[in-house]
Amino acid sequence: MSRKLIECVPNFSEGRDMSIIKQITDAAESVDGVKLLDVDPGAATNRTVVTFVGEPEQVIEAAFRAVKKASELIDMRGHHGEHPRMGATDVCPLIPISGVTMEECVEYARALAKRIGEELQIPVFCYESAAFTPERKNLAVCRQGEYEALRKRFNEDGVKPDFGPCEFNDFVAGTGATAVGARDFLVAINYNLNTTSTRRANSVAFDVREKGRKKREGDPITGPVVKDENGNIVWIPGTLKGCKAIGWFIEEYGIAQVSMNVTNINETPVHVAFDEVNQKAFARGIRVTGSEIVGLIPKRVLIDAGKHYLAKQNRSAGIPEGDIINIAVKSMGLDDLKPFNPREKVIEYILEDMDKSAKLIDLTCKGFAEETSRESPAPGGGSISAYMGALAAALGAMVANLSSHKQGWDGRCPEFSAWAEKGQNLMYELLHLVDEDTAAFNKIMDSFSLPKKTDEEKKARTAAIQAATLYATEVPLRTMKAAFKTFELVDAMAVEGNPNSVSDAGVGALAARSAVLGAFLNVKINAAGLKDRELAEKLIQEATIIAEKAVALEQEIIAKVNEKIG
Repeated sequence: MSRKLIECVPNFSEGRDMSIIKQITDAAESVDGVKLLDVDPGAATNRTVVTFVGEPEQVIEAAFRAVKKASELIDMRGHHGEHPRMGATDVCPLIPISGVTMEECVEYARALAKRIGEELQIPVFCYESAAFTPERKNLAVCRQGEYEALRKRFNEDGVKPDFGPCEFNDFVAGTGATAVGARDFLVAINYNLNTTSTRRANSVAFDVREKGRKKREGDPITGPVVKDENGNIVWIPGTLKGCKAIGWFIEEYGIAQVSMNVTNINETPVHVAFDEVNQKAFARGIRVTGSEIVGLIPKRVLIDAGKHYLAKQNRSAGIPEGDIINIAVKSMGLDDLKPFNPREKVIEYILEDMDKSAKLIDLTCKGFAEETSRESPAPGGGSISAYMGALAAALGAMVANLSSHKQGWDGRCPEFSAWAEKGQNLMYELLHLVDEDTAAFNKIMDSFSLPKKTDEEKKARTAAIQAATLYATEVPLRTMKAAFKTFELVDAMAVEGNPNSVSDAGVGALAARSAVLGAFLNVKINAAGLKDRELAEKLIQEATIIAEKAVALEQEIIAKVNEKIG
């Protein structure tokens, strides 16, 4: 299951006083669930770039608190720096990382902008994808003239921000204005070349970058630059949209690189850019030996790349996540110059490693069995049911992968790869439910331990118990639904998959049935504790239908398996 994550990268107009910067980042970190990933102050620019990540609601709250704190601590009337700026919080972009669409991110950004404008009385412009007008998509338009031009823009020119006051009053004189936006993730990637020539590296960069190169008359290098009727330089566009690139020589490595910013990874995925740079370099007698990613990246960048290169090899992409990422690393040569550790570069992995809470699925098979056997009631049947469902999905994925690589079946690789990917997705969903079921039980126990001395406490305790009981009923129902989906996979593999693995498909059906029926028991026992009997009966009825269908499907699949075995 994809966790909803967005990143926020606010830029504050202070890069010298670390005590101020610390107070701002402390304000952001005061929100539970928000993880501070990076703080990058610059003395010359007098500007600090902060990066934090979390679930949308958490990030929005953290961003608001940081903007508020910055408005209290930074006085723009005395601010000077090399970087363009118009406010204490100059820009505050939101970036979708996982489980969030750009459209959703736009709504989050506009909601944040509205709150800053109304509650803090700071003028706010919405830019990039969050812009209300086409011209304001460009940050430079929103920030035109920088802080020094705000008085004239608001009071004389009548420029209206999207939210907040439309005047340059004493308060705004201190805070300046802020731009809040939604944009795609920017990936900084350098391509290593087997040359020391900066000029040739630039040639490749000009071939691919969106801006391209200047058009010249006659000789493409030394000829006079072509200009249009207005005297503007005419450019020949490069082949990659949303990409900026230059060539440079890196003395540390003794090689030239094409240095690129991919500003829209949906329009131009990183692996597409890599292949294009490779092709253009080869056409110029140069070889790309590898690449290096600068900074952090969302997991999907590597997952999409790995699947791309697996498809080019006519191999199934329905393999574990780590294997897909390894294919991406090797295919793009991300370990060419130095070891590449995904745990240190992928945002989602960094967040996982920051979370110190113990997880059942991180235990060994032996450890999980031993933990289950102890006298504590959790993990129990619910977690075991989810795990059996995960094993059913894993078996289905295995048969699909074996089928995709079966000699003589090369043409069916995409078909079986799709089945294998479905199996992997179901497996990870059910593995998540292993821990969620135990967490649900623990919530019930926590609610029973709440104080009950006063009538108010008793009422709150009862409400908490009922909420926890409902949650503990819904989780195994989700397990039933996820495990039930595996029947389609194992059935297809029993009928269409590698005949040598038909017994594995059969075991998958048996495991899926046990997962469904095991989770059904937990639905019934937990629903018994619900005071809302109408809701309880509705949940049990839904679960009963799934259980009955699971029994029938398991029998059908096992019959097919036995028929094939003979």
